[in-house]
Amino acid sequence: MSAIICGSMAIDTILNFSGDFAEQILADQIHKLNVSFYVPGMRKEYGGCAGNIAYALRQLGGEPLPMAAVGPDASDYLDRFQKMGIDTRLIMVDDSTYTALCTIMTDKSNNQIAGFHPGAMANAHLNPIAADESAKGVKIGIISPDGRDAMWQHAHQFHAAGIPFVFDPGQQLPVFNGQEHREIISLAQYVTVNDYEGALLTEKTGWSLAEISNQVQGLVVTLADQGCEIWTQGSKVHVPGVKATEVLDPTGCGDAFRAALLFGLERGWSLERCCMLGNQIGAIKIASRGGQNWTASPAALGLS
Repeated sequence: MSAIICGSMAIDTILNFSGDFAEQILADQIHKLNVSFYVPGMRKEYGGCAGNIAYALRQLGGEPLPMAAVGPDASDYLDRFQKMGIDTRLIMVDDSTYTALCTIMTDKSNNQIAGFHPGAMANAHLNPIAADESAKGVKIGIISPDGRDAMWQHAHQFHAAGIPFVFDPGQQLPVFNGQEHREIISLAQYVTVNDYEGALLTEKTGWSLAEISNQVQGLVVTLADQGCEIWTQGSKVHVPGVKATEVLDPTGCGDAFRAALLFGLERGWSLERCCMLGNQIGAIKIASRGGQNWTASPAALGLS
């Protein structure tokens, strides 16, 4: 069985500046800012929430079906996924634009300056979930950060197709108002957020975490290295975190956790068991740079 993963696919450019931004940016001249940074370190990474979740689910031995919009410049990204055995038939190639791109420059104090170009992601709503074809063999879905219209339409399309799904608003949480969030939550079976997003979601909806959990089968609130909270029917359970062997880069840790959630839900696991695997996978991912450079053995994890 497969899991449809709606969300962004992006190409990230990571630049490393060996100094401090504060030494180059004069506060009294900020109104006419014109600076250039010498960045001897650079790397490109495959990213985007749907891309990272699909990669992680495949590492676990799952069958991801990423659903995203990319530009023609993503051919190597798609080739890579196909070689990994990831089905790319639901990824739309928009010839009119580029793949979503994020450029991130980091100084020696880990301050960051970033620019994000949505590109094809803005047209992801033109790639619908069809109840007849897209849903074949699909057990679960997820709405992860994507174009606003795509997230809204895909939530309703999952519901119409009878596919249970996880609502993972992430960094796109602010683009929906309270009534819109309440409507999407009413269509979803599960909601997952980090602790900051959880606070924002309660503010937006006017519902407490306990009240949100009464609208769905389960609400998961991740707490970084402290693990996560599971809310069901107004009650909370804490699942402890897993200590990482090394902490290098948190990029994609949340996406890896969500892949574990999908893996378990597809197999009928309890939320607690899903989250235990999610915490374990997050600890593995954080020891590697980038969202898609880590590996896991399903056998070593007791999954096969």
